[in-house]
Amino acid sequence: MSIEKIHDAVVALDKAKVESETQAALDQGIAVASILDDGLIKAMEYIGDQFSGGEIFIPEMLMAAMAMKGGLELLKPHLAASQTRSKGKVVIGTVKGDLHDIGKNLVAMMLEGAGYEVIDLGVDVDSSTFISSAKQNDIDVIALSALLTTTMPAMENTVQDLHEAGVSAPVIIGGAPVSQSFADKIGVAGYSADAPGAVKLANQLLSQSRKGQEKR
Repeated sequence: MSIEKIHDAVVALDKAKVESETQAALDQGIAVASILDDGLIKAMEYIGDQFSGGEIFIPEMLMAAMAMKGGLELLKPHLAASQTRSKGKVVIGTVKGDLHDIGKNLVAMMLEGAGYEVIDLGVDVDSSTFISSAKQNDIDVIALSALLTTTMPAMENTVQDLHEAGVSAPVIIGGAPVSQSFADKIGVAGYSADAPGAVKLANQLLSQSRKGQEKR
């Protein structure tokens, strides 16, 4: 079955195979939602578990995410046509003064693979850009990255500016110098040490948000 072949191709880090099997599944008329959920997303969940368990490392994670993205690009026009809803919208970027993007890119690809619509602002992003993007795009989660100790104050300032601007979307943070204690200090919704954890965190926050809305 093509769905299983898509899953296995992602796990095998084979981008060309993911693309060919995704196209084959589309040609067979398999539901786009099934290709996404049972093929690509399930494979990335497996990859995330392998990474968390120390069975694979960042290079393999990046290759899997790139392979998944190859399939996702083929699905995008069909997702729009079928009105398949994304899990939510996430805006992500590396904070002002920091030009590192490997970790940020991996988180963005993992989020896309998990079914989120991701707006990637890139690197060296000032707080006003985060604020305008969050407001214009009805964002559900804001993800900030910093890889330098010297840019941690910029991350804290961005969080403060978001609050002052009245942006209510929860903020999550990550990066080599960042920790849970720093997250607690600057008052964000969560911290993750790796990309799979960031996806789980986003899932938790959206689940809590929607349960809160249902109670109203």
